[in-house]
Amino acid sequence: MPGLVRGVARTAVVAGTATAVSNRVSRRQANRWTEQDAAAQQQAAQQAPVYEQAPPPAAPDTDDMLAQLKELGALKEAGVLTEAEFEAQKAKILAQ
Repeated sequence: MPGLVRGVARTAVVAGTATAVSNRVSRRQANRWTEQDAAAQQQAAQQAPVYEQAPPPAAPDTDDMLAQLKELGALKEAGVLTEAEFEAQKAKILAQ
């Protein structure tokens, strides 16, 4: 009987030690993963994309505007456009 008790006691000690070691290893690994996740998130935040502003719209071609205004003037002189139509179209061209 003493041999049986001694064997059971030894098994209990070994099992308890193994459980304690296993739990410690699991906690350490969990802590490492948490630190790695935090570092990865911090690095991702630092590398966030930087968006540039869109370039301003291109200025209208001055030569093209002058040609359109000359054409409007010719149409007005020819009597195709009224004064009000001419002013409206001129405002549209200059607003571009």
